[in-house]
Amino acid sequence: MSLPLSTPTLADIWAALCGEPVPPDLPAREISAFVIDSRQAQEGSCFVALRGEQHDGHDFIADALQRGAIAIIAEPKGREGVKGYGSGVNLIDTTDITMPPIPRPLTPDPYVFIVGDSLKGLQRVAAHWRAQFNPRVVGITGSVGKSTSKEMIAAVLQQRYPTLKNPGNLNNEIGLPLTVLQLRGVHERAVLEMGMYDLGEIAALAAIARPQVGVITNVGPTHLERLGTLERIAQAKAELVQALPADGVAILNGDDPLVRPMAGLTAARVFFYGLTPDCDLWASHITSRGLEGIRFRFHYGDETLHVKVPLLGRHSVHTALRAAAVGLVEGLSWEEIVGGLQDVSAQLRLLVVPGIGETTLIDDTYNASPASSIAALNLLEDLNGRRIAVLGDMLELGSYEETGHRMVGCRAADVVQILITVGRRARWIGEEAMACGLPEDRVYMVEDNKAALACLREVMQAGDTVLVKGSRGMAMEQIVAALTRPSSAPPDMPPLPEGEGRGEGEEA
Repeated sequence: MSLPLSTPTLADIWAALCGEPVPPDLPAREISAFVIDSRQAQEGSCFVALRGEQHDGHDFIADALQRGAIAIIAEPKGREGVKGYGSGVNLIDTTDITMPPIPRPLTPDPYVFIVGDSLKGLQRVAAHWRAQFNPRVVGITGSVGKSTSKEMIAAVLQQRYPTLKNPGNLNNEIGLPLTVLQLRGVHERAVLEMGMYDLGEIAALAAIARPQVGVITNVGPTHLERLGTLERIAQAKAELVQALPADGVAILNGDDPLVRPMAGLTAARVFFYGLTPDCDLWASHITSRGLEGIRFRFHYGDETLHVKVPLLGRHSVHTALRAAAVGLVEGLSWEEIVGGLQDVSAQLRLLVVPGIGETTLIDDTYNASPASSIAALNLLEDLNGRRIAVLGDMLELGSYEETGHRMVGCRAADVVQILITVGRRARWIGEEAMACGLPEDRVYMVEDNKAALACLREVMQAGDTVLVKGSRGMAMEQIVAALTRPSSAPPDMPPLPEGEGRGEGEEA
C-alpha cells in the first residue's frame, strides 16, 4: 500500500536514483528529514554525504546510521564508511554495473545508495519530489535584496495560500534541493530564493524548482570577482527568466538597465516594476519615516493606493513593489497585499536593537555591497541625533573593488558625524570620505573588530545611532553583540567587552 503524498519515502529515493519500477517489497518507510550534517540525523532520516572544504561527509556515515538514519546517499567512498556501522545495510550501488539491479532479499535495515556524485544525487531526489506536486513556484534572484524580497513575497502570498519558502539563506545548490524536499501536498505556493556564483547555476536550480514566476531584483557587482563583468552577472541572473514557461510571468526591475533587457530573453509574460510610469506597477511620493517605516503611492493601471509599511529605508520601496507585483499576478486583492506588507517579521536582515549607554544600533551585518551599504546610509540619514557608521570590507567585488568602496565613502561623508572603517579594503571608504569633506579627526581606519570596539568605547555617547555593516567574512556581528544592551540591563554605559578579531571567508 502506498503512503500518502506528504513526506518523501524510500521509494522516492529509489525512483530518483535507480529508476522505475520500485521493487514491490521495498519497505514503506517515510523519510523524516534530509540532512547533510550527521549530528542532525534522527530516526528515519536520510543523510547525504557531501565532500566539503573542511570535512568529508563520508567520514560520518556510521555516525548518521547510529543516530537512526534509514537512508544514505553517498559516493563509492561510502562503501568504506558503512563498515564502521557494524550491522547489516542494504547496499544499492548505482555505479557498479556488475551488481544485480535489485539485491535480494530487501530487508528493513538502512539503505545505502551509492551514486557517482552525492550532490547530484540529492538534486535528483529533489527534482523527483518536486515533479509530484503542482504548486505555483516563485523564483527570486538578483545581486541585492533576494532574501528580504523572498520573505516579503512569502508574507503576501501567505495571506491567501499555504506557502513554502527557503529557511534562512538556503538558496544554493545544496540549500534549494533541501528546501524543495520540504514541499508537501498542502502547499499551494512556494517562494524560492536562488543564489549563484557562476554561469549555469541558476539554470540548474530552476530545473529542480520549475518556477512559473521569476523575480529579478537587480544586477550589481557582487561576485564580480568570479564572473568578471556586470554583463556576465546579468547573463547568469537571466537564466531564471529563460527557464520560465510560456504561461509564466517574468517580474523585472524596470529601473535597472541590466535587468530591463531581460524581457527579450523569456517566453513568459513580462511585468515591470519600478519608479517610473512606464512600469506596470510603480511607486511615487516616497517618504522615509526613519525607524517608523516608509510611505509611498502604488500606481497600477487606473488605481492609486496610498501605503505605509514598516520597511526601513527608501530603498525598501523596491522590495514592496516586488512583493506587490507577485501578489497582483497571483490574483490577490490589494487588501491581502497590503496585509502581507505589514508583516514586520519579514525583515530579517536589518535589525534595530537597543545599545548600551542609551544608544541605538542598526545591525546590517549579514552582508554588504556598494548598493546595500549606500541604502543603509540613506536610512541612517533619516534618523535624528548623532550618526556613526562602522563599515567593513566588501568582498568579491573584483575590478570594482576600489571604486565600490570609494562610492560608499563619498556617501558616508554626507551622512555621518563619525566614520569607523574595518579592514584593508575599507580604508578606501575612509580615504574617500575625507576627500569628500568629512574631517580627518572624525574618521578612524582600523584593521579588525577589536580595534573598532576600542574606537567606539572612546566616541559613543547617549543618543547616538550606530550603523554596523560589512561582508559576512568580516564577522561584524561580533561588534553588535558587544554593544547590544541586554533587555534586563539598565541603559547606562558599562565598559565595552573585548571583541574578537575579524573573521575570514567569502560571502555566501
